[in-house]
Amino acid sequence: MKLQTLDFAVIAFYLVIVSSVGIVLRNKATNSKNEYMLGGKTLPFWMLGISNASGMFDISGTIWMVSIMFVYGLKSIWLVWLWPVFNQVFLFSYLAVWLRRSNASTGAEWMITRFGKGKDAMRSHKIIIAFALLSCFGFMAYGFIGLGKFIEIFLPFESIQAYIPFHVSPEFTPHFYGIIFTIFAVFYSILGGMKSIVWADLIQYALMALGSVSIALIAMNQLNGQVLPVPSGWTELSFGWNLNLDWSNIISEVNLKIKDDKFSPFGMFFSLMVAKGILASLAGPAPNYDMQKILSSKSPREAALMSMFVNIVLLPTRYFMIIGFTVLGLLYFKELNIQTATGSLDFERILPASIVKFAPAGLLGLFLVELMAAFMGTFAGTLNAAQAYIVNDIYLKDIKPQASNKEINRMNYLVGILVVLISIVLGIYAKDVNSVLQWIVGALYGGYLAANVLKWHWWRFNGNGFFYGMATGIISAMILPYIFPDALPLYYFPIILILSFAGSVLGSILTPATEMTVLMDFYKSVKPWGFWKPVHEEVIKTDPSFEANNRFKWDMLNVLVGTTAQTAITALPVFIVLMLTNQILITALVLTITVLILWKTWYKHLPKD
Repeated sequence: MKLQTLDFAVIAFYLVIVSSVGIVLRNKATNSKNEYMLGGKTLPFWMLGISNASGMFDISGTIWMVSIMFVYGLKSIWLVWLWPVFNQVFLFSYLAVWLRRSNASTGAEWMITRFGKGKDAMRSHKIIIAFALLSCFGFMAYGFIGLGKFIEIFLPFESIQAYIPFHVSPEFTPHFYGIIFTIFAVFYSILGGMKSIVWADLIQYALMALGSVSIALIAMNQLNGQVLPVPSGWTELSFGWNLNLDWSNIISEVNLKIKDDKFSPFGMFFSLMVAKGILASLAGPAPNYDMQKILSSKSPREAALMSMFVNIVLLPTRYFMIIGFTVLGLLYFKELNIQTATGSLDFERILPASIVKFAPAGLLGLFLVELMAAFMGTFAGTLNAAQAYIVNDIYLKDIKPQASNKEINRMNYLVGILVVLISIVLGIYAKDVNSVLQWIVGALYGGYLAANVLKWHWWRFNGNGFFYGMATGIISAMILPYIFPDALPLYYFPIILILSFAGSVLGSILTPATEMTVLMDFYKSVKPWGFWKPVHEEVIKTDPSFEANNRFKWDMLNVLVGTTAQTAITALPVFIVLMLTNQILITALVLTITVLILWKTWYKHLPKD
């Protein structure tokens, strides 16, 4: 165990501070449901943006991203399109504005705005709740595993066995640590609601930024004068049909990792990933903490600015950390202990193993706090979203609509505890970080896409279509992993998409359309573009001055330019740490040009309210 007294002091100080946030804001959070779930819609965009970035800076994702940067080099920047990372570009370009105009409290409540309050709308309401809870539980279990694996490296169970009145087998040690530190995230998020989460996230982001810059500087100092032991093509963003990365003469085990990941042929994998990513982005944010932060913003304009700001504060900070740990892992691979109990190499241990080797007392505590903060931000935000769906969309709509503030607060606390217990059980049964991530982004989200793209763009799409499309997609996502046990979820994603699309279309055209008055209200308030001609004609009859949204071409241009800018701001810190001068200059130039274009084509056209 390398942790020293100073490190424990740093960790204890951090835990006390974030716990105090929940206590301080507890009374304000109990004022109303809106205050607890959405912070009263009074928080400025930059605070929500930093909070959202802090939630996305999760420990499990960072561990995975360091491992793929180690293996695939600069090409790993494309692999995060699995989520897809460029959905934030679609959001700030136009979708965040559309979503915030609904004035809903959750994604399920948004269904009522779109489909009304008929039986078909209630089916869509319930199915989105089911999806939201499945995804929330999945992400919480995913973060839970990552935190446990991370802590285990620094605090082996045998070092504390004498102080614990029970024994934990090696395979469940990560889960034991995950439970312990989950309690702190639960404490402040349940007590203080959205405002507590946002203020805690600001503290946590500051720590993460400090740690990221520190590890990047350490890596640059160690790399200075040395040659990085990587195969040809590792420092290049470009790729062909195949990866053509051969680690045979450097670290032969990496070739086995590439084979096990099943990302080859990379050209086909990339094509599927981009196609799925575009559809996922067109569908809008999934019903989790990202959507809740958008709905918490002051106005549609601030919703767009928040989604833009996420990219600025998240990507450079995160990638300074990722490339920093990757460089240290490559330079000192033979000195790192990344073996599992079975003797195999676990590349997801590169990040914590590098911290053990390079961080002095005090700084080690800071790095631990930084990544614990990343976990807590994600966990707390996801927990808040799960609470919102259960309390707002089940308890208050179906069980006790007239509940008092006191009863709502009590239910928030009970639901929060229940959600955490379920996520812990799921985490115990999960195989590893990557397996949970692949199922969430490849299978489960595949079932989400068809129905949620159609809801924005096709007037004839109704609540029944949404229900059957989502139900078909979710059931497919649960069954297909057993039919194709050796395939990546992304490879059978087209099957899920086709089945879900068929369910969406057939469910709509075989049942009556949504009431025209509901469609007109939605069309006038949200102002989407797409196939809305019959609704537009009815709106014009009652309001001849109404103007349709004709910004489709401009929105798509902004998506293209924004994705280019986002990729540049991701790659720039990597090139800086690797000290590749030509790449730094070219990337900085691309970033400058794209920002200037967006200022003219996007920022100047944002809604004023």
